[in-house]
Amino acid sequence: MPSSIKLAGFNMAGIRVSAKYRGPWTLLKKEMLRFWRVGFQTVAAPVITALLYLLIFSHVLEGRVQVYQDLPYTVFLIPGLIMMSVLQNAFANSSSSLIQSKVMGNLIFVLLTPLTHMQFFFAFLCAAIIRGLVVGLCIYLVAICFVDLPISHPGMVLAFSLLGSALLGTFGIIAGIWADRFDQMAVFQNFIIMPLSFLSGVFYSIHSLPRFWQTVSHLNPFFYMIDGFRYGFFGQSDISPWISLGIVGAAFLLLAWSTLKMLKSGYKLRA
Repeated sequence: MPSSIKLAGFNMAGIRVSAKYRGPWTLLKKEMLRFWRVGFQTVAAPVITALLYLLIFSHVLEGRVQVYQDLPYTVFLIPGLIMMSVLQNAFANSSSSLIQSKVMGNLIFVLLTPLTHMQFFFAFLCAAIIRGLVVGLCIYLVAICFVDLPISHPGMVLAFSLLGSALLGTFGIIAGIWADRFDQMAVFQNFIIMPLSFLSGVFYSIHSLPRFWQTVSHLNPFFYMIDGFRYGFFGQSDISPWISLGIVGAAFLLLAWSTLKMLKSGYKLRA
């Protein structure tokens, strides 16, 4: 039946949502509105944070560090900051939504609906991807006002953006299901997401590291997402982008399978 939906100031009229998909579409719309209504916190704040990183690191290291030939350090830094923000915000969206619903006790109202575990997963995942991409796009639009940022392979930029945000959005669902309190959720953010983000090559090329730490970096899944995403801009990377794409894709499928198993079993969701 016809459904007119207004979101983020845009009127998406004429979208037909069949009865079969009305439930997941409603949950997706609810998740999107949840982060958009506090957009200053969920979108503007990450953009400002990324720009502060850019300002500080470019001021300190510009002219002192050269990663790729004839490529200014500031230009090298921007794709890494964009992808780091995409990943962190995709994780934050799904994880924070679930833990808030569990703590406040309103998750039961979602579980009582006739949504399948696949539809539940799809709605939370898509909302996480959208928030990650919105934050990344905002950082990109602000950055190109100051520097010339080429895009050599748009397909790779899009592929790693979607796969990376999907991977972290899925991991956020797992974290939200597992955690029962906000301090448990903070363990994921402070001891997994942040360290892996900063040690993934956002601020440097792993070729500048000693051999041992290069090997350690290859164990970090964030490295493949950021390195492949950066290849989309410059056509240069530390390893083959196809290897990175394969690893990120395989990691997403593994986490998605695990998440669907958790949702289907009702792990930590059913009283």
